[in-house]
Amino acid sequence: MKIIRFVDHAGNVRYGTPTDDTYTTATALEGDLFTGLTPTKELLSVAKLLAPITPPNILCIGLNYQRHAEESGMAVPDRPILFIKPTSTLSNPGDPIIHPKNSEEVDYECELAVVIGKTAKNVDEDDALDYVLGYTCANDVSARDWQLRYDKQWTRGKSFDTFCPLGPVLVTVDEIDDPNELQIQTRVNGETLQNSNTADMIFDVCEIISSLSKNFTLLPGTVILTGTPEGVGMGRTPKRWLVPGDVCEIEIEGIGVLINTVEEAPSAPKSGGTF
Repeated sequence: MKIIRFVDHAGNVRYGTPTDDTYTTATALEGDLFTGLTPTKELLSVAKLLAPITPPNILCIGLNYQRHAEESGMAVPDRPILFIKPTSTLSNPGDPIIHPKNSEEVDYECELAVVIGKTAKNVDEDDALDYVLGYTCANDVSARDWQLRYDKQWTRGKSFDTFCPLGPVLVTVDEIDDPNELQIQTRVNGETLQNSNTADMIFDVCEIISSLSKNFTLLPGTVILTGTPEGVGMGRTPKRWLVPGDVCEIEIEGIGVLINTVEEAPSAPKSGGTF
């Protein structure tokens, strides 16, 4: 099932199955996302498309594609490298990616996002997909200057507001035969900059879930970003950074296209006045 989360014209947040890939109308779903949604006969207009999940945690795996590790000039890891994005990075399909004024090296990263469907702890690899609710597209937007030069660790550079667009749909686990065999792309202003397959992952989806669950509990709704392939802006000659006005599209086979436009951060209000 393909599931969207949206605001209807009465201002209510609803779940539905989209009637087509314009996401302007949807058949309403009733029930709970984690225990079961049931289609109704109610057809609703979509006033605003939302990220398909509001996660309790956003967990991210770095350097998880062989050719991306090579273009980065970094050693291939011997275990999944974890970093975490705060939930304040979450952004909806169609909402702007805000380009911070204190970064000149904002980069794109197409990623397969895994959504956990039930509490997972000490999970074996063979059972890992039993804990998956579904999949969606993610853009792990990254400020490389903060990530690699200023802080020299990844958290802040990955954690600016709006740096985790998700969507446009959640595709349930039963509709994806093999999450480790999906075409994945980034396009900026129509130009294809990343074009790969999740088969190039160093650690596949089951390995990632199992590894993380042996360190801490994965809560329902947890989103796991599984890494990005080669072709990121910092790996290109010349570098290709995102700038205000760019339209960034993340497409994953069997899921859809996540589209966001880059906008300049608004100026801070001037202080002063009479107190």
